[in-house]
Amino acid sequence: MPNPQEASFTTAQIGSRVGYSTQQVRDLERLGVIPAADRGANGYRRYQERHLVALRAYRALAAAIGPVPARQLMPVLIEDTVERAAERIDDLHASLAGERSRVREALRGLDVAVAESAEVFGDEDVMTIGEVAQALDVRSSALRHWEREGLIHPLRTASSGTRSYGARAITEARVVAALRAGGYGIPPIARILEQLRGHALTADAQRILTDRLADLTRRSVALLGAAGALHDLLRDAPPGDEP
Repeated sequence: MPNPQEASFTTAQIGSRVGYSTQQVRDLERLGVIPAADRGANGYRRYQERHLVALRAYRALAAAIGPVPARQLMPVLIEDTVERAAERIDDLHASLAGERSRVREALRGLDVAVAESAEVFGDEDVMTIGEVAQALDVRSSALRHWEREGLIHPLRTASSGTRSYGARAITEARVVAALRAGGYGIPPIARILEQLRGHALTADAQRILTDRLADLTRRSVALLGAAGALHDLLRDAPPGDEP
């Protein structure tokens, strides 16, 4: 039950405090992003400071991880224990760090692809699907899937249909593996490979991954910026088993 001495806000008033419309506030309440508001005698919603704190926390969190993940996480932060909430926030930092490592590894993979594409390639350097899979630390099934998607083009022996990977196919496989490690889907990788085949090499792919690194840095800084609002949200929550 609300404290009668605590300041209360109408839907419009609390929305204006954080830059949301009245409909956005109602939608966020319906989704559990903020606690349910009490109703006055006239039936109108009455919001308190805790609702304002939750809205500010959501806005800061959405800037760091995106609106949809923030909407999914906020009910946990509101309803669960501080221990569980702190664990979920730690997971966010770890996820950003992990993605940053994958993107950096992808950039290193592209550098290798660029270097090796300029080397003289002899018949003795042709690789089997198993050798390529081992070299790139991927499954042979992944290479077959990439081939079905038209991303890589190994040669086929006419008599047995056995795959063999020459210079072009190995370079393609390296680029695909690097971009997949960086979190990219099949369609953007296909576009990048088209440019690769047009002698643009991996410059565009490297730019995309560099942009992703910059975005990860922005998100990390935004998550740090959200720390104050998240602290306010969790400050009065129970630390133990009760929500």
